[in-house]
Amino acid sequence: MQVLLRKTLVCLTVMSMIFMVSCSSDSKKESESDSASDTLVSDPTGDSNIELNGSSDDSTAGPIKTIYFDFNSSALTSAAKATLSENAEYLKMNEAVTIEVEGHADERGGVQYNLALGEKRANRVKDYLVGLGVASDRITTVSYGKDRPVAYGHDEEAWSKNRRANFVITAK
Repeated sequence: MQVLLRKTLVCLTVMSMIFMVSCSSDSKKESESDSASDTLVSDPTGDSNIELNGSSDDSTAGPIKTIYFDFNSSALTSAAKATLSENAEYLKMNEAVTIEVEGHADERGGVQYNLALGEKRANRVKDYLVGLGVASDRITTVSYGKDRPVAYGHDEEAWSKNRRANFVITAK
């Protein structure tokens, strides 16, 4: 009788453990899929996904791309204008998406000077996008000057990568 009771107890324990493991993995899968749907949104063309707080610097802002500036300039190059036109088309097709334009500078120059230059760059980008038909209230700007480099070298190759305006997805 005692042996039968032990076997029954062991069997019930194993079955309850299997039940708990299977339930927890199902809820984990559900929560993973819920969180994935919270951070990704597909564009209507089905070409890409964007992440909330995704950045064009690390390609998590979908098709929205970073633009680059010449030394000591906030003027938009022809390449920058072409990229901004593509960014604007995507934004016009996805009206729920809002962005923050981050203006950056390379390491040369003082802190205040580079903050002002980053601000000019971010505002120039915003103005250009608004001119292309993106609603102004969907775009905010911020300058980080030289505080957030993406390249850490002390040469033209690194500096050219840091003279940029990148885009962060603030709503989708």
